[in-house]
Amino acid sequence: MTADRITVVIITRDRREQLLETLAQMTALPDAAPIILVDNGSTDGTADAVAAAYPEVGLIRSARNLGAIGRNLAVRRVRTPYVAFCDDDTRWQPGVLTRAVTLLDRWPGLASVTGRCLVEPDLTEDPITPEMRDSPVAGPDWLPGPALLGVMAGLSAFRVSAFTQVGGFSSRMWLGGEEELLALDLASFGWWMCWVEDMVIHHAPSRQRDARQRRRLGIRNTLWTLWLRRPLRSALRRSAAVLRSAPADRATASAVAAALRGLPWVLRERRVVPARVEAGLLRLEESQRRSTARRYVG
Repeated sequence: MTADRITVVIITRDRREQLLETLAQMTALPDAAPIILVDNGSTDGTADAVAAAYPEVGLIRSARNLGAIGRNLAVRRVRTPYVAFCDDDTRWQPGVLTRAVTLLDRWPGLASVTGRCLVEPDLTEDPITPEMRDSPVAGPDWLPGPALLGVMAGLSAFRVSAFTQVGGFSSRMWLGGEEELLALDLASFGWWMCWVEDMVIHHAPSRQRDARQRRRLGIRNTLWTLWLRRPLRSALRRSAAVLRSAPADRATASAVAAALRGLPWVLRERRVVPARVEAGLLRLEESQRRSTARRYVG
């Protein structure tokens, strides 16, 4: 069933060995689905290694690092109604793709389902999990899990028609919290997103991360999302909260400077979310304030 209903999309860059481990697990699943991989300009032979070991994987070789936009490129090739965004360091567990298909088939108003993340090697819950499990966002009774106004791409399956309706991931964001804007646009179009307890996905965080660069991008993209979609008062209040939670160092200063440089296009493209979406965002603010998963400390 999954082969006709869902496609797995993975983006990667310079993580050859870890990616090959992920592909080994994803292709061996009892409910394995077609895979499209976007290699974002790797210099470690990733694309050639995948082509040799997994010829069945649809391989897109990008000459440069497209970031999250690589997912948009892959979705254009997807011929199934649903897409699962698996990262090169996440492994969807047996039955999870089938579960996602079942839920998306049953509820046509559902844009995405996000799974429960367990961090390897000890399989402890990711810090974002309690925030999703206890989401205070009000949703319809038919939702198969807590309503969300934010998702984690590598833990989520999407309805392709909903994803394409909002234009996928923003080319402005590149990478780092790029899901926030996508989720708000889905909600603004009337789509629902939810968290599902029994969709279990393992995450083996790569050591090949530039934590400071991720922080710069995360702060910049969060500020841009606030300024693009929140009413003025909320945008200012949340911006101040984000900056209070970040270290007062050069990385944070660089992020703020980059965000301010983007103000001209932000103001041109600003489109405030509907009142019902803003109401949900207001409900989330207390849990976001307490969340250990939202600390910009890298």
